Amino acid sequence: MDDAHRRATGLRSQEFYGRYANPTVRSFEEAIADLEGAEEAMAFGSGMGAIASTVLALCSSGDHIVAARQLYAGTLALLQAHCSRFGIETTLVDSSQPGAVAAAVQPGRTTLVLVETPSNPRLELCDLDEVGAIGAPFTVVDSTFATPLGQQPLAHGVDLVIHSATKGIAGHNDATLGVVAGERELIDAIWSYAVLHGATASPFDALNALRGVRTMSVRTAHQAATALRLAEWLEQHPAVSHVYYPGLGSHPQHDLAKRQMRQFGTVLAFEITEGREGVRRLLDTVQLARCATSLGGPETLVCHPMTTTHASLSPEEQAESGVTEGLVRVSIGLEDPDDVIADFQRALT
Repeated sequence: MDDAHRRATGLRSQEFYGRYANPTVRSFEEAIADLEGAEEAMAFGSGMGAIASTVLALCSSGDHIVAARQLYAGTLALLQAHCSRFGIETTLVDSSQPGAVAAAVQPGRTTLVLVETPSNPRLELCDLDEVGAIGAPFTVVDSTFATPLGQQPLAHGVDLVIHSATKGIAGHNDATLGVVAGERELIDAIWSYAVLHGATASPFDALNALRGVRTMSVRTAHQAATALRLAEWLEQHPAVSHVYYPGLGSHPQHDLAKRQMRQFGTVLAFEITEGREGVRRLLDTVQLARCATSLGGPETLVCHPMTTTHASLSPEEQAESGVTEGLVRVSIGLEDPDDVIADFQRALT
């Protein structure tokens, strides 16, 4: 009885109950903490589980959040629809503009700063040094598109880094996971809430993610190299008006990308000049690439954000997020780069 009581009242006891902790999940958390240079990490059943648990663990009614406009639509919906219902106010800013995030912080009231870099879907960047220098409120970076091998927000002074590990970390489109990493005291505080929130990571998914961690270096290096080749090819195509990829010299934040990223990422986006109908023909014609909304896996995936990942936003919110009729998002897989380019060449022609 005494032993059971010790487990029930301890932090993250692995032998008490699976919602509190699990040995396989714990191994995954330790791997992510090592990769991010963090004291501690905590896994969740999804990326949104990680974000929702972190936000609600740190914020209470009357608190204020500064968040980037350039966020995944699910995160925006959480902040605007549900946090406001709980009395938590959110101010959205263009995080790609120097100084904009810090300028929106209200001293003594702002509790949380949340940005996503590179952003979904247009690969806009936020200066990690600026976010890390803000200080007083908790600072959180969603680094899903970069993976821990692409950048380390904690090294820039950021408090917490979040990933949808479903994507590039697990890397095989067969696990659904989220993870947050940072200093131990802060992660323990999030755990104390998250164990009640219940967005528990599956041990089987954690096992698959550990497998993904072992191959992440070679996977992302190949995918990032292919992404750059495809982005450079798309820039020259007459059916394409804009290409968004931080590795391109034409990207407005390319210098920032070189300063804070070790890899430029496995995802790119581009605008088709013919708009929605041009996208429809592209999605109907590609053969190697698959039409799906995830990213970071071994297959090249293509999607239309306006009608999928960001369909929950109003037209005004889509416009503010840069989600247009002709915008296409591509997650590069492990195929031969020549085959990927040939697939898009055929489809665009």
